[in-house]
Amino acid sequence: MWSKLFPDRFSLLQTFAIIFLSVSFIVRLSLFIWDSSDVDKDILDVLLTFITGTFFDIGTLSFFMLPFCIYLILLPSKWHGSLLDRILTYTAFFIGLLIIYFSFLGEFTFWEEFHRRYNFIAVDYLVYTYEVVKNINESYPLPLLISILLTLILITIFITKKLGIFNSIFTSKIHFKQRILATSPWLIIAMVFKVFIPNNKAEWSTNRFNNELSKAGIYSFFSAFRNNELAYTDFYNTIPTQKAFELVKETFADNGDTFIEAQEESIYRNINTINPVTKDSTLIDSLKTIQKPNVIFICIESLSGKYLNSLGGDYNITPTLDSLANTSLYFTNLFATGTRTVRGMEAITLSIPPTPGRSIVKRINNTGLFTIGEVFKDQGYNRNFFYGGDGYFDNMNTYFGGNGFNIVDRGRGFLLDESITTTRTNIEDDEVTFENAWGVCDEDIYNKVIKEADKAYETGEPFFDFVMTTSNHKPFTYPEGKIDIPSGTGRNGAIKYTDYAINSFLKVAKTKPWYQNTIFVIMSDHCASSAGKWELDVQNYHIPAMIVNLPNTPNEKIDNLCSQIDVFPTLFAKLGWEYNSNLFGVDITKMSLEDERAFIGNYRKLGLLVGNKVMILGDQKKANFYKWQIQDNSLESIPLDTTFLEKTISFYQVADYLYTHKGLKLKE
Repeated sequence: MWSKLFPDRFSLLQTFAIIFLSVSFIVRLSLFIWDSSDVDKDILDVLLTFITGTFFDIGTLSFFMLPFCIYLILLPSKWHGSLLDRILTYTAFFIGLLIIYFSFLGEFTFWEEFHRRYNFIAVDYLVYTYEVVKNINESYPLPLLISILLTLILITIFITKKLGIFNSIFTSKIHFKQRILATSPWLIIAMVFKVFIPNNKAEWSTNRFNNELSKAGIYSFFSAFRNNELAYTDFYNTIPTQKAFELVKETFADNGDTFIEAQEESIYRNINTINPVTKDSTLIDSLKTIQKPNVIFICIESLSGKYLNSLGGDYNITPTLDSLANTSLYFTNLFATGTRTVRGMEAITLSIPPTPGRSIVKRINNTGLFTIGEVFKDQGYNRNFFYGGDGYFDNMNTYFGGNGFNIVDRGRGFLLDESITTTRTNIEDDEVTFENAWGVCDEDIYNKVIKEADKAYETGEPFFDFVMTTSNHKPFTYPEGKIDIPSGTGRNGAIKYTDYAINSFLKVAKTKPWYQNTIFVIMSDHCASSAGKWELDVQNYHIPAMIVNLPNTPNEKIDNLCSQIDVFPTLFAKLGWEYNSNLFGVDITKMSLEDERAFIGNYRKLGLLVGNKVMILGDQKKANFYKWQIQDNSLESIPLDTTFLEKTISFYQVADYLYTHKGLKLKE
């Protein structure tokens, strides 16, 4: 039987299969040991993890085997061992080894960052090779890794040759029928996996780590490549569209909002706010007469709440932010909607729950949308997006430029879409003191913000600046001598430098004539690591947020459960603005205790957190209901609550409906 599956002419494929399955097992075992404290280690769980993993490895292997099987079928026997046959065989074997060794080595770096097998993030990184390759080069000894990779390949080829494998395939003269028989099993396996075995079939456990280890990295990569966007109505639980809108609208009606398109499938409404601190008419009149404050929003890369002492941490690396916690409107119970920067940008600007698949920032039809920028525009503000790298990355420039923001970035020649009419200002070389793969250091981007704010002040036009930082990102490098932790030694140093840069920025800003009339909003885009043991690790979405220098408002710690999407609607309410809105976010100070909620998710799982209960929607039309045990961040499964389920579905279904039916577009 074995000789029929791997006759002499197919013996190199047998060698490749052994190498592939062996290395894959070593990788899975290594990752299992790496996170042994988080995986379920009962004997049955361990067996299922490795058996399922091997099953997916065989499926993945079949896709590698087929191309060379087809070559072996088509090449006439008289050409076996010819120069052409030898060149093509050695080349194919080299490329195959390069792919599996590179991908398996890459899995360790990907796992270190995300604690997942390859997913849509890895797919996205293929597009932005400059930033990714530069980041890898700055984070790891790339020449050494390439040398190791090439050495492994050459040693493997040498051993294979010594074992006589190449001699067997070049001298074999098997019949055409034998070649068909040897190919057929791999063709059948590949077809079965292609048609019947989606990647999520590996998710048999309630423990996310066991599920990830049950997958094959390469198979997961191509699965993500095919499924970067998920149609909500095809993959998730739904309710009648009209009912979904009714449930969502109820939450806005309770706040006193007036719907402009009451009979339509829309959430477009008028919000007539007063300062919720007091209903005193004198104060309201004063709000109407003061100059509208400038707003500078600092979106901090990857800052988890646990790193701040003011949120319960003990790292002692954020003295500035901890100090601001006592002199600001400080959100202590706020959660990010997702796990990536573009997801945070989506939540903040569109004020929308996360939709499945990739962020709207990276999708088509993502321009001309109703964002928080439109509220600022209607109040007479100039809107600017600052980024220390090239905003081409992750489609940021197209998204922000296409939604009315001027662009200030470290451009390297990539142009905006020709249909986008906006100004683009470059961060010049003489404005840069330090730069890594992701862009200039935080101090440099803040210096550019100061320069542009000085120019805007001269015009007398209020401005809203969205500033995206980059220093708290691997390789965690920053200018030496600024803090007492050496550059490039880890996240703690990057966070401390991030905090230092904010302090320096505010010191300079306080010397400017525009400072007294400027509000600073500071919030993280997402946590440093959101992956954990559970479907969604709730605590790993907890981020800091604060509003500094807010006029006519006392400093206050807001303990209400809330989401990234609520910060700017809350700010608009504090400023007493009346505006039309297509935003899901609300003034959280108006929300009753039973209405407080937070949206959390990744590209497949969508969660609604209310109190300590969390409903999680999955892409197989599944829904799981949990009690969140805050003490150990675990999820205890509880009986499904249909009312809670419908509420969860309604928010996500309406968000997806509005995007797919162009309901997020600006009104004519």
